Amino acid sequence: MKRISQLLSLVLVLSLLFSQTAQAQEKKRWSPQAKGTVIGLGAGALTGAVINKRNRVVGGAVGGVVGGAAGYAIGKHKDNKNKEAARIAAANRAAAERVAAANRRAELARQEAARAKSGTSAPASAASLAAAQPAGLYATKGSAMPQTASAAFLPNTSYGDRSTPYSTSEYRRKSW
Repeated sequence: MKRISQLLSLVLVLSLLFSQTAQAQEKKRWSPQAKGTVIGLGAGALTGAVINKRNRVVGGAVGGVVGGAAGYAIGKHKDNKNKEAARIAAANRAAAERVAAANRRAELARQEAARAKSGTSAPASAASLAAAQPAGLYATKGSAMPQTASAAFLPNTSYGDRSTPYSTSEYRRKSW
């Protein structure tokens, strides 16, 4: 009986050593609320136990509850500040992208006006590229946005015009 037990133990150890299915999981970080609660709980319990000299257990419990609540509130405030900062950063990035897109459109319009003023046609490479594309792929000649019937997003020709729907998006969504 002892020999069977040892044999089964050896098989179990070897299977655990040579199995490739165990993978390390990504460590989940603590939220600011959890950090604040734990720090507040410890500090409050210690302070409560020191202050209440007659019954240190009750003082520690009361101090822990009060400290934990205060720590959670501080952590929640910190988390809200982080979220607000991330929201502002995303808005700033979106504004910078809109400005860059407007500058690109303005530069293309200046180039097109200069080309029309000088009376020359588009460069040969662009003409050969437009000739190589199927006729229905582009909405207008020289347009950089392809038009496909099955696309989930359509180009927004009124991008930036706040009086129209989807003014903040370069693409407008199909509503069906």
